[in-house]
Amino acid sequence: MDKIIEYMLVEDEGFGDITSDAVVEKGKVVNAVIVSKDDGILAGIDIIRDLFEEHGVKVTFWLKDGSKISPGDVLISLIGDARAILLLERTALNLSMRMSGVATAANYYVNLVNNSNVRVAGTRKTSPAISKFDKYALKVGGADTHRFSLDDMVLIKDNHIATCSSALDALLKAKKNTSFSKKIEIEVETHEDAVACVENGVDIVMLDNMSSDEVKRVIDELNNLNIRQNSLIEVSGGVIDENIMDYVDLGVDIISIGALTHSSRSLNFSLRFD
Repeated sequence: MDKIIEYMLVEDEGFGDITSDAVVEKGKVVNAVIVSKDDGILAGIDIIRDLFEEHGVKVTFWLKDGSKISPGDVLISLIGDARAILLLERTALNLSMRMSGVATAANYYVNLVNNSNVRVAGTRKTSPAISKFDKYALKVGGADTHRFSLDDMVLIKDNHIATCSSALDALLKAKKNTSFSKKIEIEVETHEDAVACVENGVDIVMLDNMSSDEVKRVIDELNNLNIRQNSLIEVSGGVIDENIMDYVDLGVDIISIGALTHSSRSLNFSLRFD
């Protein structure tokens, strides 16, 4: 993460901040604040604090990650070299605004299912290069991070299955070739594949883009066969705030929502000099 932030700064600076060099007196010390212009959940405050402190800027922050914020709230106060603060401004704001947007979206969905045992999770549909920041923001918002990377868990998806004779064939190959220490999940699109994979001991079965009626049919069949307890049931695809409780009421275990990271709106923060 430190290397990614370092690259962000290099990318933004180019060959130098020619505006600050031309206008701001060298060595000029200023007071500054970062202020929220939005309601939401704060995330990334520790990261931007470290960023400023590493460049000699004194930091005081009033809120912590996970705090509810409103327009006008002062998130962090700064004292330091004006040129240094201006050099870091856009990277710090861009990162904290995006992370807070992800945390806010995650918290919204977590609160929708708050009185149930269902776990809301993100996906790997994150922004390139800043996946770890997105995942951290999901956690701040109360959601499960799901996989960080491809080596976290076996997750057999449609393209993996396309190289095999069936979903069950893919599962059996994975069970044969994977260490006992790794969980195995499979993404299925049909009732038949879901039941077959649970019968054969998959740890998690992901019901992909199934309507609530289709999910109910799967769960009813698993209960009739007395194997519902064999596997966790995850639903993914097409779940929004308007229909999420339809799935929660069916007793699924996990609801993963890619929109938490690929479509969340960044919050709006502003850095101001006194």
